Amino acid sequence: MLAFTGCTYGLSESEADELRIMREKTSHWKLKDINSTEQRSGGNCPLTPHEVGMFLRAMGYTKSTWIYIAAGEIYGGDKYISKLRSYFPNLVSKEVLATKEELEKFKNHASQVAALDYIISVESDVFIPSHSGNMARAVEGHRRFLGHRKTLTPDRRGLVELFGLLEKGELTEGPKLSSLVTKMHKYRQGAPRKRYASLPGSKGRTRLRTEESFYENPFPECICLTGKH
Repeated sequence: MLAFTGCTYGLSESEADELRIMREKTSHWKLKDINSTEQRSGGNCPLTPHEVGMFLRAMGYTKSTWIYIAAGEIYGGDKYISKLRSYFPNLVSKEVLATKEELEKFKNHASQVAALDYIISVESDVFIPSHSGNMARAVEGHRRFLGHRKTLTPDRRGLVELFGLLEKGELTEGPKLSSLVTKMHKYRQGAPRKRYASLPGSKGRTRLRTEESFYENPFPECICLTGKH
């Protein structure tokens, strides 16, 4: 995914080159020349594990919080995950919770492995997608269908600006950052709302790109208006 989006922030030069070569060699990825800085500032890049840690702590989650990573192989492995673990030691995945014997039956069945992550994501107390991929959208929509379960959707564009201030030393982690992040996400926690329509006058692919996915938010067509919601 990093290769596809061209998001290389925080990676070494050799790692960035590796992803660029991967993108260039994959014929069905038509966009080859991507400005990583523009992608990141536009909110199109997934949060790094370090950024996820800062975000969650700013939102008030404590060090005792249990976090399940619903993902396949993390690029860079523990080199990058360790930064998130420094914030939240109770960091687990299916490889940690399940035995080798239990996971063996899913070997060579990628969709079934993904289904494990999907089920846990749907049933979790809170779901927080670090990027807006297809699975994240489907999970959010499923959680809405089940009663608008809390889904905290990071404002990546806004967070990048704050993280930039941190890097420059113009802001530090603490009450000020927490206040800014909390205020930024007051209305991004899965509360009931109608699906965003496409931009007025848009047609074709432009219309599809600007209209919120039905799978991400099936309200109001497939969610009854009851007192519960």
